Amino acid sequence: MLQSLTSNSCVRLIESHKSTWYFLFLVLGYILYLIFGAVVFSSVELPYEDLLRQELRTIKKQFLQENECLSEERLEEFLEKALEASNYGVSILNNASANWNWDFTSSLFFASTVLSTTGYGHTAPLSDGGKAFCIVYSVIGIPFTLLFLTAVVQRIMVFSTRRPVMYVSTRWGLSKPLVAVVHATLLAILAASCFFLIPAAIFSSLEENWNFLESIYFCFISLSTIGLGDYVPGESFNQRFRQLYKVGITVYLLLGLVVMLVVLETFCELQQLKTLRKMFYLKKEKPQDRLAILEHDHLSFTSVSHQTNSTSLKEDKTKDVPFVSVPVLASPGGDDPMIN
Repeated sequence: MLQSLTSNSCVRLIESHKSTWYFLFLVLGYILYLIFGAVVFSSVELPYEDLLRQELRTIKKQFLQENECLSEERLEEFLEKALEASNYGVSILNNASANWNWDFTSSLFFASTVLSTTGYGHTAPLSDGGKAFCIVYSVIGIPFTLLFLTAVVQRIMVFSTRRPVMYVSTRWGLSKPLVAVVHATLLAILAASCFFLIPAAIFSSLEENWNFLESIYFCFISLSTIGLGDYVPGESFNQRFRQLYKVGITVYLLLGLVVMLVVLETFCELQQLKTLRKMFYLKKEKPQDRLAILEHDHLSFTSVSHQTNSTSLKEDKTKDVPFVSVPVLASPGGDDPMIN
């Protein structure tokens, strides 16, 4: 009997806090996914890092042996300066000296990466004034970009998703959730073709050191606003039409970001995903429950007020009763023994 009561209470507790339990499982799943990614990246990339370190040590040792007049300390100092400049996008190599990082087109490309929060990191402000302006520019520009993208996506969604789904559903008498799923799938395939596969083929032909996989990798890293900065187009030596190329990449990034947001919003409007999201959200207070609470509070307040008013009326009635003086009984003669 006690076990059944305990099990029933546990079941009621779980049912009453179902969304909380789902949320805890979601947090646990996210942490496990982070750990899984760390394990995979570490196991895949660590051997390559170790191999590269050994190769650099070998090259450095060979260079010092061939140039005995140069000390290791001077070489370390030179390499430290060169790497520090490279972090700001300035290279001392002869094949990179012709490319300027802060001409107008490069600055336009940098501004687009800042406002879209892509931030490749291959170029960074050098001066204190540039760093201060970047902070102010980002504080104003990033919310402005979010407002701009939200307004654009909201208008595109009417013509790209809502009206086509409604038209096909009413025209052919099909289920609206089914039409929405098929439409979202086709839209995702079209977006992947136009903003991943075709641009990857173009980048692999224009960039000498990029293959098709590296080009797709750049497109995904850029349009998902991850922006690692290990692949940046238009930075190779003697890049043809470099300024026009930079402007084209800027337009591609902005258009691609809008399309990605449209696709994501289309999937978010699917009924299946809405049901899935509700599993992890806090339940909103229903209007009936809110009305019942208000009525209960009103009744409680009314009863308390009624009791208070009744008590006040009783006190007022007691106060309003006139004082009656008892007459003194006395006989005319004053010798009545009963009175005395």
